[in-house]
Amino acid sequence: MDQNPYAVEASTYLAPQELTDVESIRTRYLGHEASVKSMGTLYLIGGVFSLLISLAYIIAGIGSLNDTGPNEFGGPTLVLLVALAVGAGFLSLGVLQIWSGIGVRKLRPAARIGATVISAIGLLGFPIGTLISAYFLYLLLSEKGSYVFSDAYKQVIAQTPHMRYKTSILTWIVVILLVTLVLLVIVIVSLMTRVSGRGSW
Repeated sequence: MDQNPYAVEASTYLAPQELTDVESIRTRYLGHEASVKSMGTLYLIGGVFSLLISLAYIIAGIGSLNDTGPNEFGGPTLVLLVALAVGAGFLSLGVLQIWSGIGVRKLRPAARIGATVISAIGLLGFPIGTLISAYFLYLLLSEKGSYVFSDAYKQVIAQTPHMRYKTSILTWIVVILLVTLVLLVIVIVSLMTRVSGRGSW
């Protein structure tokens, strides 16, 4: 049995015989739908985080031009090129994460492809990243995942607007931790900007 950190608010208190056919379908897939949308939220947060990392690398690269000579990383030009390349990589990843996150939350099939690519890349983050990304791939590519992103399920959602899910405390804790991490990066980027402005790179 799948374990979902979500509780159905509208249908939990209805006996099976009291549900319509459409409500029964929504009840069956609502937990999976909730997990998919939660994954989309995490992608949004991760996308912002990637954009901030990209900004940090770009600032560091530009700041390196103030150096007067070569160091252990090479000359200022080399440092700038490497920093810009890495920054561009994180920028591309961040844009893809944000686009996929928004689309996944709206259950758009195209976003499912982008999210699959991101999750496949995430498999390289052994061990935690591998486990999380493998679970995300299950959410996206399983039979339930395929149906949740289908046009048929969109019609089910349209006919059952009264059925909602409630996010668990555990999910909120994960989101709060990620937001805290993003804020920490913002502070670091801000400090780097001030140092760069003083010509200390």
